[in-house]
Amino acid sequence: MAKILIIDDDRQLCQMIARHVEHMGHEATRVFSLKEGLKEVTSGTFDVVLLDVRLPDGNGLDLLPKIRGMAFSPEVIIMTGAGDPDGAELAVKTGAWDYIEKTSSIKQMTLPLARALQYREEKRAGTHPVALKIDGIIGSSHKMKACFDLLAQAAATETNVLITGETGTGKELFAKAIYENSTRTDQNFVVVDCTALPKTLVESVLFGHKKGAFTGADKTKQGLIKQADGGTLFLDEVGELPFDIQKTFLRVLQERRFRPVGGAQEVESDFKLLSATNRDLDQLVRAGRFRKDLLFRLRSLTIDLPTLRERGEDIKELIRHYTASFSDRFGTETKGFSPEFFEACETYDWPGNVRELMNTMEGALSLARNDATLYGKHLPPHIRIRAARASISKKENKENLFKKNDAPAHDLPKLKDYRESFEKQYLKDLRSHAKGNIKKACQISGLSRSYLYDLLKKHDLSLS
Repeated sequence: MAKILIIDDDRQLCQMIARHVEHMGHEATRVFSLKEGLKEVTSGTFDVVLLDVRLPDGNGLDLLPKIRGMAFSPEVIIMTGAGDPDGAELAVKTGAWDYIEKTSSIKQMTLPLARALQYREEKRAGTHPVALKIDGIIGSSHKMKACFDLLAQAAATETNVLITGETGTGKELFAKAIYENSTRTDQNFVVVDCTALPKTLVESVLFGHKKGAFTGADKTKQGLIKQADGGTLFLDEVGELPFDIQKTFLRVLQERRFRPVGGAQEVESDFKLLSATNRDLDQLVRAGRFRKDLLFRLRSLTIDLPTLRERGEDIKELIRHYTASFSDRFGTETKGFSPEFFEACETYDWPGNVRELMNTMEGALSLARNDATLYGKHLPPHIRIRAARASISKKENKENLFKKNDAPAHDLPKLKDYRESFEKQYLKDLRSHAKGNIKKACQISGLSRSYLYDLLKKHDLSLS
């Protein structure tokens, strides 16, 4: 018997779903707000949560990351009264099992529930805990836990894996971890830096060449693809792979065979393929700079690494890790931290991601070599300036809320009307500044995606 939690303020619908769940032979618990839902899901052990989007005290999508971040998280099925493509996309990206409309029949609504329960039963029967080797990868946020789950899946199979993410998010570390947790860990891990492939010798570097194949080929040389035979081939920044070589490489992926430059016979190479990129490969395909058929081959399984600003709860853990690591390297005592040091680091948006934070910590520890505690003064000026500006802006905003309005009382609008008008104008200004970019809009406003979508829908606006 499975345990199902239903979070919805529509009490009649809750009752109908609960009856159907109990008819299926399972236990149903009903709550009617986000607050109650969070309390139940953190204190009980549920297999599936049916979660409404619009609740009296907030948006259900805001609860989804907290649920998915739990150690033994239940599957989450999002329910909504009206179709919302943006909300559906966000729900899936955040880890929801499915996204259903309340306009469907109870039977149709509970079909995804049956599928989710079947999945959990099969997973419980066939899965054993795996101790991953993740040296150098730090983070316990829900986004990182989801990436670790995908890492384990990638290591356990021979499928091609594409790792995406901004510069500095740890793509090569993840590729190395997949290799180290795979059955090929006793064979070569060959890295191909696609940004550094010489245009005139790219085929030779990848496929090797025979002696005399071209001027300067004074001996036969084995290419990187053959060096990966039996092991793992990692194409770093695969978006930079020259277009004219992509068709040839596609055949290598399909056949695991190729002909060295100047060679008369084909040779074989059995390798597991990992790729990484900070580029939007779909956009490159649309621009005619990357082959669609090659992209399909590369991303049999995709791991999208979050930016550091998307997992701010990991910043303290990363700081402590790198402090201990660099202190050990420099031969100094481990440092303490002042509150303002953490506050400045958590205010900064880290455009260079973990790599930038690592370099920042190395510099801070160099400055604080003989100091027992790290203070804000040990951080680079641009980070301290950002923290100072944020602090002043926060104070000004707070003061402005309490400024007296000198307008006559009869000229003042109703509070509700004023809020509505201000809110709509703010969204219009936000749209203008973000230029249709939802990530940028969230960064500027400080709003979650789900709440921003709600506000836009409320005022009949869109970002585009």
